[in-house]
Amino acid sequence: MFFDGLRKMACDTSRIWGGATEGTVGSAFPAAVGGEDGVPAWPPPEPVHAETAATSTSAGSIDKREVMASGSLGYGATRLGCLTASPPGKTVEAMSIREIHEALPAAMREAVDDFGVHLARVDNRSAHTVRAYVGDVVSLLDCAASEGCAAPADLDITVLRGWLARRMAGGAARTSQARRAAAARTFTAWAHRAGLSPADAGAQLASPRGHRDLPTVLRAEQAASLVAAPRRGDETPETRALELRDRAVLEMLYATGVRVSELCGLDRADVDDARRVIRVLGKGAKERSVPYGLPAQYALDEWLRVGRPELAKAGRRTARDADALFLGVRGGRVQQTVVRRIVAAAARAAGLPHTSPHDLRHSAATHLLDGGADLRAVQDLLGHASLASTQIYTHVSTERLRAAFKQAHPRA
Repeated sequence: MFFDGLRKMACDTSRIWGGATEGTVGSAFPAAVGGEDGVPAWPPPEPVHAETAATSTSAGSIDKREVMASGSLGYGATRLGCLTASPPGKTVEAMSIREIHEALPAAMREAVDDFGVHLARVDNRSAHTVRAYVGDVVSLLDCAASEGCAAPADLDITVLRGWLARRMAGGAARTSQARRAAAARTFTAWAHRAGLSPADAGAQLASPRGHRDLPTVLRAEQAASLVAAPRRGDETPETRALELRDRAVLEMLYATGVRVSELCGLDRADVDDARRVIRVLGKGAKERSVPYGLPAQYALDEWLRVGRPELAKAGRRTARDADALFLGVRGGRVQQTVVRRIVAAAARAAGLPHTSPHDLRHSAATHLLDGGADLRAVQDLLGHASLASTQIYTHVSTERLRAAFKQAHPRA
């Protein structure tokens, strides 16, 4: 089983996942993390090529038995987590999703297991995408089974629309509905290619247009006060090291606009001091180069020269964390939750409203556009697959719009 294979690989940790300890799962498919600080347990393997996929099972994906025997589901899947046994503290949500999966007809259960392995190993989807899509497909198949469907071949557009209508009636957000529709289309397309369904039932399924709020953006002077804020009081060597780390983290987040997961995944080898460029491994294992400025360079140099050696003395890091750029207090790779606390604490110290690492990303992108940067260049820096994701920052670049209006309009 897809779930059981994940349990074998990822249930050997006592980490807290979304507020739940081992055996207490905070969501349907919690993200298990390896090592001290919430990063993949090892680098992603080489992606599966079309030739390999073509020789896989009739289900159109790699044989689960071979995958489970090898002890790895490839990039993302090793971090998917598991559904453990049912201790008293287990959440209702986690109980229900596993029970729904086990209660599905055999053909549907086998299909969703194959689909999960295919997403992780062949499509090389992220852990979050696999977790969300598999959970959505389990919900879809449960709805279909209640209407008399016994296999993926029984799905049709009426069943798919009925499932989405039920979720909408239950108060689901439009953005969640859009994701569910995407998951359903991905599953039905895969089932058709794999020969499990005579037609792609989801090809005609439309997605509701999700509402997008304008991102929270700091003014340039606010961002400057935030990155200068880290102060931890007493001047012990460890405290000084943490201050240097916090300052370097804030400078790098604002200077590069990288995601918090990308920042935590950086190694020292990813930093090119001579060119002031970092190598970032983003979504879908796509690599890009992102430049940073002199203030970030100064903060990074001081952290590497003074702060990092102090925290590295803790000696609690694993081999895969030995080259991590940013360390936690125990010497391992810094966790994403720690970075979020660093940013929130700096915002409070600077007298700013609550700020997240993603708010710094929004701010960096907006300030680049305000300064005259090309939209395509900002897209490349942020690692957006679609220009539409970057265009939202044009709506908050009011200063740039006002300057263009004053320069060009005869009545300005």
